[in-house]
Amino acid sequence: MRLSRMIKIGGFDNVESVMIGGGGASEPVIQTMWKDSLMPVDIPQAILRINRLKMMGCRLLRFAVPDLEAATVVGELAGSVSMPLVADIHFDYKIALRCLDFPIAKIRLNPGNIPLRSQVKKILSKATSREIPIRIGINAGSLPVDLRKKVDSRILSVADALVQTAERELALFQEFDFQNVVVSIKASSVSETIKANRLMAERSDVPLHLGVTEAGPLIAGVVRNTIALYDLLQDGIGDTIRVSLSDTMEHEVIAGREILNAVGRTQQGVTIISCPRCGRYSFDTHAFIEKWLPALYALQKPLHIAIMGCTVNGPGEARHADLGITGAGSKVLLFRQGEVIRTLDAKDADKAFAEALGIE
Repeated sequence: MRLSRMIKIGGFDNVESVMIGGGGASEPVIQTMWKDSLMPVDIPQAILRINRLKMMGCRLLRFAVPDLEAATVVGELAGSVSMPLVADIHFDYKIALRCLDFPIAKIRLNPGNIPLRSQVKKILSKATSREIPIRIGINAGSLPVDLRKKVDSRILSVADALVQTAERELALFQEFDFQNVVVSIKASSVSETIKANRLMAERSDVPLHLGVTEAGPLIAGVVRNTIALYDLLQDGIGDTIRVSLSDTMEHEVIAGREILNAVGRTQQGVTIISCPRCGRYSFDTHAFIEKWLPALYALQKPLHIAIMGCTVNGPGEARHADLGITGAGSKVLLFRQGEVIRTLDAKDADKAFAEALGIE
């Protein structure tokens, strides 16, 4: 079982402290990335959504920061929420320096696209003074030219090139005596992602952020991330995860939670079971689930919830559920442990379901 060094993120001002590291001895931290433009942004609505993501199990939230104006917006958000926010910086070191003026809890950086060593040094110096960690992000699509040529010539595998790139960047950080670092090594290939992270885990005790980059839309992305992350997490490799999807942030968080559940390294919480729906259905499980997912995953209770389409797969097959809902002709049934507790019209389903869960 791998034992990685511990890194603290946040823990200042109003920002809560999140610990990353420990390998298989710790629960991996789930994170996602803000998907909307910051120019403009509705600050109050953004704060509400960030707090909802936190309730669902997200513990770190990353923002792309392409310019100084965006840095100011992320800085304002960072001072308004308790979840640690991460600034993702490329090319312009001045943006990173500006972000470090705010209570932003971590910087994501690819030193390879910061042109001068002196500029990297300035970032590391300011991060050191504020005790802010940095994630070195290594992607298969942005390998150094010399390593890319070796990969193209089949002299080097993608996995080896990714690890060598990470080691170069870590060596630069070590030159400036900066140890407060996390590394991510990602490829769109599942196999290369697994190989690269296994290799990196053997060579370093640095905390690892796991994910498959450009993994695709919801179904394809969940499948690819699950295959890659399950194998690595089961072996104690991985300290924080992001399930990258061409879909919502909420779905990324839910997918992350379910992967951790499957591998036995999770915060637990609600377990949802539901039927796939067929021609017998009299209750639209698809629409009901989509509407209720964020609220259900925000519940801090170890509940089994059943959402079923008809009485065939209703109280009988889901009789172990702490709370279930199913269609019955023109009516809807609510049940607990297989026993029907209410029969009502479909139009009243949401209100009754909320009351049964104790949600206002």
